[in-house]
Amino acid sequence: MNAIEIDQVVKTYGQAVVLKEVSLSVQEKELFGIIGPDGAGKTTLMRIICTLIAPDSGNIMVSSLDGRRQIVSIRSRLGYMPQRFSLYQDLSVEQNLRFFADLFQVPEGERQERMERLYGFSRLAPFKKRKAGALSGGMKQKLALSCALIHTPEVLILDEPTVGVDPLSRQEFWEILHSIQGEGKTILVSTAYMDEADQCDRVALMHRGRIIVSGTPEEIKAGFRYPLYRVHGRDVRALRRFFAELPQVHTTQLFGDAVHISFQQQPDEHDWMVWQGDSEENLQGWEPRQPSMEDVFMEYSGETK
Repeated sequence: MNAIEIDQVVKTYGQAVVLKEVSLSVQEKELFGIIGPDGAGKTTLMRIICTLIAPDSGNIMVSSLDGRRQIVSIRSRLGYMPQRFSLYQDLSVEQNLRFFADLFQVPEGERQERMERLYGFSRLAPFKKRKAGALSGGMKQKLALSCALIHTPEVLILDEPTVGVDPLSRQEFWEILHSIQGEGKTILVSTAYMDEADQCDRVALMHRGRIIVSGTPEEIKAGFRYPLYRVHGRDVRALRRFFAELPQVHTTQLFGDAVHISFQQQPDEHDWMVWQGDSEENLQGWEPRQPSMEDVFMEYSGETK
């Protein structure tokens, strides 16, 4: 059964079309990721699912409830963590949790037990008297997640929860999400970090207001049908320009100190020797590689060569 169903949703702001007939479904107890760069439309879609803004057209169902007609019932079932830290900076960790418990009308007899449980998985117990504004980025995100969970929602909506967080805190945050999912919760999370797709059961890659492909991370990567190589050289930008001119090359993309190059067909050793000479020895190394989610995104989005 689907926890979230989105059907042909369109949203515009003036002349800008932010969402273009977006459709997807999230199954119950699934950890689903919406992956895409800034400006893809992820936040707008999240806010529509949470009934904070209305779509121009299309339909949203959350827990079998109509997103246009049953707004109050939907909000009672959702936990929402917006992209920007939105808790009260001058309140302590404990005070923020109590405030949100009041906001969501958590029964007084259940509050302390829920708070202690949230302290347990977030590891914020030693800092419960510290003001939210004095927390590190990773700790702020854990507090925001705890506040979103205080009323034990059925569905958790997280808008880029790991943005600006250090790698260790990112990993800890995902461990917490997997633990929450293991308790039967449905989680929809957006992120611009392509590598985080592998943390999800299924993902949808989003670009310029459209879903360009969806499925399990393994299925999406398997859809990349071109031989792919990681290529090194003295001047990688010049190396990319050199390969972009070759008719055998499908795409080129800079990845740090290397270039990822996909080919129309499998090159052989003779090809590499010729290219090494033609590049005036700029080409210094190459190795085949499996496509990453970023490789796949660049292929489907057309942002290559």
